[in-house]
Amino acid sequence: MTATPETKHVLIVGGGFAGLGCALELARSGGRVRVTLIDRHNYHQFQPLFYQLATSQLSVNDVSFSLRRICCDKKNIDIKLAEVAKVDPQTRSVHTKEDENYQGDYLVVAAGSQANFFRIPGADANTFPLYSLTDAERLRSRILALFEDTDRDPKLAEQGSLNFVIVGAGPTGTEMAGGLADMIHTTVSAEYADLAVTAARVYIVERGGTLLAPFSQRAHEYASKVLQRDGVQLRLNSSVTEVHPGHVVLGDGSIIKTRCVIWGAGLMAAPIANTAGLPTGRGGRIQVEPDLTVAGFPGVYALGDCANIAGPDGKALPQLGSVALQSGKWAAKNILADIEGKPRRAFHYLDKGIMAMIGRNAAVAEVGENRHELNGAVAYAMWLGVHLALLTTLQVKVETFVEWIWDYFLQERGPQLLDRSDAARIDWYGDGTDDKATAAIAAATAAK
Repeated sequence: MTATPETKHVLIVGGGFAGLGCALELARSGGRVRVTLIDRHNYHQFQPLFYQLATSQLSVNDVSFSLRRICCDKKNIDIKLAEVAKVDPQTRSVHTKEDENYQGDYLVVAAGSQANFFRIPGADANTFPLYSLTDAERLRSRILALFEDTDRDPKLAEQGSLNFVIVGAGPTGTEMAGGLADMIHTTVSAEYADLAVTAARVYIVERGGTLLAPFSQRAHEYASKVLQRDGVQLRLNSSVTEVHPGHVVLGDGSIIKTRCVIWGAGLMAAPIANTAGLPTGRGGRIQVEPDLTVAGFPGVYALGDCANIAGPDGKALPQLGSVALQSGKWAAKNILADIEGKPRRAFHYLDKGIMAMIGRNAAVAEVGENRHELNGAVAYAMWLGVHLALLTTLQVKVETFVEWIWDYFLQERGPQLLDRSDAARIDWYGDGTDDKATAAIAAATAAK
């Protein structure tokens, strides 16, 4: 796009739901703005489906989409692959780790979130979060490696090789538990003929007293019933106090042997939010005004998971894709209004409801402001439809729909690839060794 003296430059940090939503809305400005979208990845990630990638139901291409392809027909959007090292809100500029500088008339910080480990010893080093594409791929490789290793050496089950511990019973943890249980009962039992699948255990550890806390009591009871029917063991009113390479310690002192701890216990803002010199609140998120600007910093907006956006009750809205997407579009409209000399409007989130997948033919949904409750097959179909509609292109929608139909009727999973060697390689015998023979030699040498 050729800039004119009247063209304003909008600099966006982050290509998630909020940043991309803002950029695409600005693309409709008719030449009034040019956009530079910076992200350390060249793809947009569809986080709500990461658990399906981790359990081999979908492939990488079903949950990640090229930013350049999405924006290829938007002539006023320029994609830059770079990692932002520093944000200067005073000058509305950023400095990247590639030693490049970008400056805009407007700065939009939409850097997303990361796992919050709440300073629990060992959680950072010994768990598998599920908040990025890499996270989902690593978790898939670890799950498959555990099945492969135990198939080769059944005695590894004594070390907890078939125990899977999920920390947190929100939508991430609950959907992961249902997907993993379904994978064990279908694909694993069919493809690992010599593996004692009945020995596999999926645990949910939740410090609160219910699953899916934002949902109704009826949804809590339904989710508990479905998961327990599928063999998931619930440890409610309990907490993980330590995470070690081979076990977790619970608040009551009990221990669960495991080599796969999945972290779904909470989020905090991406690190850049805390180093930008902007006011922050709970979870390190940037405090924003009702119109999504940051007080004291003209032309600076903060959106999505890295921002504390207040709802009608004054409490921060949840870190959901729908909140991020709507805030991105709203910020774009406020930027255009500001350029035109019109007043900005306070953000109003349209709450269409909440939903969570529990397992095959099992889901819960609370729709609309009055929270009309649905569960079972109807909610399951609604969940599929809503998430299908959110996907980027027609090709992706069709491919994902085919994958779901294939899995539903044939109970066969998608690509089961051990493509993350760091996660697949498990030190079963101590001393940093990866195989029993090497461990035996090391032990004999030490004995001398």
